Order: sequence, then structure tokens, then C-alpha cells
Amino acid sequence: MTYELFYWDGLQGRGEFIRLALEDAGAPYVDVAREPDGTAEMMAFLEGDVLDIPPFAPPFLRHGQILVSQVANILEYLGPKLDLAPKQEALRIAANGLQMTITDIVAEVHDTHHPLASGQYYEDQKEAARLRAADFRSARMPKFLGYFEKVLKQNPHGESQIVGDRLSYVDLSLFQLVEGLRYAFPRATRKFPRDYPALCTLVDKVRERPNIVRYLASERRLAFNRSGIFRRYPELDANAT
Repeated sequence: MTYELFYWDGLQGRGEFIRLALEDAGAPYVDVAREPDGTAEMMAFLEGDVLDIPPFAPPFLRHGQILVSQVANILEYLGPKLDLAPKQEALRIAANGLQMTITDIVAEVHDTHHPLASGQYYEDQKEAARLRAADFRSARMPKFLGYFEKVLKQNPHGESQIVGDRLSYVDLSLFQLVEGLRYAFPRATRKFPRDYPALCTLVDKVRERPNIVRYLASERRLAFNRSGIFRRYPELDANAT
């Protein structure tokens, strides 16, 4: 059965965490908003015209009669079906917790360029963004990435994956997180290989997976841009002039 992913067209955004899992598994899926009338179909869900309990916002996933919203919730649903989750219940719960932690840092990345109001243009809050980005680079980003590095190194099954004994959807999401940070903060992330060697090795491993190689080279993989979560504004990066 084909999965239907609902997310805004023209940007990677939070939908990319779902796409990476589907692409790595070679699962059949449709990016609905990229189809004719797909955005209208998505809006019908969001406006409550289809379900009694509509999703709050994209991304959400439809699989037959089941509709799942929120990135971590969607990946928890998909993980066992795509063979991208640990078999043991305790580790599946741990994987979900790690994914929620990724959600937390992604929200903080967004707030580096929209620290005051999501509905305002970046240009209307640039000074606040400078302050927020500086704190993110110096304190918040190292705190999160240091945590992921520690968990990787403490995995009793080895550093090749963050939870359990084989790659999971969390590893794919860490790949997207690091790639996004490198795009948004190229100067601040130059020392990642020194500071987070296990995490960077994991990212390289994910990038070399055959289905991911094909996906990254395809038209389905949209480029990072200033409409997404990870945005490159040179004045928000380290040592900006």
C-alpha cells in the first residue's frame, strides 16, 4: 500500500525527516502536495473537512485508513513497518525519545531566524536573530550534539548506529540534522569532525547507503533554501562581519 505524505511543496522542512525514511526503505509513497490539486487536498485535512480530529499542521501521513501527524509520531509508526526501528520495545521507546530530542533542536534552529514571531519576516527581527543565533551556536547546538555524540559512543552495540544493533530512522534524522546545520552555519560547523567524530562518521555512513545515494541525486531531493527550517544567513553564522 502506497504511503501518502502531506507537506508543503518547494522546501525540505520537517517533511524531509519522513522522506528519508521512506526513501531509504524503498517504500512506495506519494508527496501529495507535489501532485495536481495536492495542496488543496492537504488543506482540506487541515481545515477539518475530512476528519473529526484534523492534524494541526504538516507533515502528516496517510496509510490506508490511518492518518498520523507529527514527525516523531509518524516515524514511530513507520519504523517497524520499514524495518527501521529496534525490535525490542524498550529500544523503540528510546528511539522515539531521541527523535523527540531532534524535534527540540529543530525548533531551536527555526528560532535562530525567527526568534520573535513566525509570522514576521526575518528582516523585521534581524537584531534579535543575531542574538538568538549566537546563543544557539555557542551553547545550544553543542549541548544537543554533544548529547547525541555521547549516546552514540555509549551504544553497547557500537557507534555505527545510535540505538540498537542496526540503523534506524533516528540515524537518518541525525543525517538530516547535521546536513541542515552545515548548510545554515557553514563556519560554525567546520570543526564538527573534531568535536563530534562519531556523529560525523554516522552521517557519512548514511550518505553512502544505496537508496540514499540515489535519492540525494534525484529531483525528489529539494535543495536547502530560505523557505525551510535550515536557512543560510551569513550574518547569523560564526565570525560574520
